[in-house]
Amino acid sequence: MKEYIAFDSHKHYTLMEREDRQTARTVQLRVAHQQRTRLKNRLQSTLAKYGLAVRDCSDAFGTGARSQWPELLARLPEQTQWVSQQLLKQLDVLEEQIGQCEKRLSHLLKITPQIERLKSLPGVGLILGASIAFEIGEVSRFPSAEHLASYAGTTPRVHSSGDKLRFGRLRPDINRYLRWAFVEAANVVALHHERRPERHVSYLYWRLKQRKGHAKAIGAVARHLAEATFHILSRQEDYVDPALRKGRSKPV
Repeated sequence: MKEYIAFDSHKHYTLMEREDRQTARTVQLRVAHQQRTRLKNRLQSTLAKYGLAVRDCSDAFGTGARSQWPELLARLPEQTQWVSQQLLKQLDVLEEQIGQCEKRLSHLLKITPQIERLKSLPGVGLILGASIAFEIGEVSRFPSAEHLASYAGTTPRVHSSGDKLRFGRLRPDINRYLRWAFVEAANVVALHHERRPERHVSYLYWRLKQRKGHAKAIGAVARHLAEATFHILSRQEDYVDPALRKGRSKPV
């Protein structure tokens, strides 16, 4: 019997045992990343609502930045300040849980070259990298990057009538675990896009957010990451930012 990490419907870690890793359904590593991202987005949007922001820090929730939070929260209305303090406490608990789970994963998981390559993608760490690797399996089963992006649920349906083109809802026959992983990575990109504006994904998110809103921008970044996954796994090389390639003067 082998021990694996899985993530149940309540988004908590559970240990599961499988006799055969190859024939069993891929065990998921879905952790509290989604809740953490939501908490961070809510806290930052609260500060922005009152014209406040963390200054001179690449990570608004990093060690250096946390010293600014008490002063920033003190400038909020009383009830808003109290709610934000509770959200920060929840964030601290999640960070500790994620740290413990990642430490546990480092012992349970065999970090393969495939996972290491996936970790080179923007917004992808150990948990998302392992989730993506386990769900994709052999990338050779996909004939193209577009097929992988479609399987991952990052491409909407397209309806055309005459000269009109309309994008509809996502197909139901997708791998929802892969979609979750790529959307989570895209949310990480969105969270840090102002601190890393030179990256292609940051520019992509910012440009589409101005025109079509946050949700559509996240979808576009998720699709880029899905298609990039096909290329880095097929070529067996790390992700190279398109905006930083030799000969590129600006993001495309």
